[in-house]
Amino acid sequence: MGQYSGTRDQQIRAKLERHWAASDANDFETEHSIYHDDAVLEYPQSGERTRGRSNIQNQRAGQPSSKRFSVRRIIGCADLWITEFILTYDGKPSYTVSIMEFSGDRVVRETQYFADPFPAPLWRAQWVEPMDSP
Repeated sequence: MGQYSGTRDQQIRAKLERHWAASDANDFETEHSIYHDDAVLEYPQSGERTRGRSNIQNQRAGQPSSKRFSVRRIIGCADLWITEFILTYDGKPSYTVSIMEFSGDRVVRETQYFADPFPAPLWRAQWVEPMDSP
């Protein structure tokens, strides 16, 4: 496996856990310490790209809404990590996926996708079971 050891994966997972906890606590310094200086953040649904850790931090710190982060799961290894979480803005949940690409111990690229909840259609009820609410 070369440079990608289980120890490195554990270290990155711990960094991600600190990142998301800091995001939830509005600790912008800790939240953004995970990013490389030249990191790129993309929001494909709005067509926006933010270049550089400083710009990423400033645009997030400028968010006027009250926000909360609830991590559902973190999966990944080596340089590719995915976090599924619920991002709640002003009480409205958005199911979110973050795809982070690492170089060394820092994120060089992140892409986030957002999805609003929707009611389950009745026609599927015979084949599905309800999930726990966030």
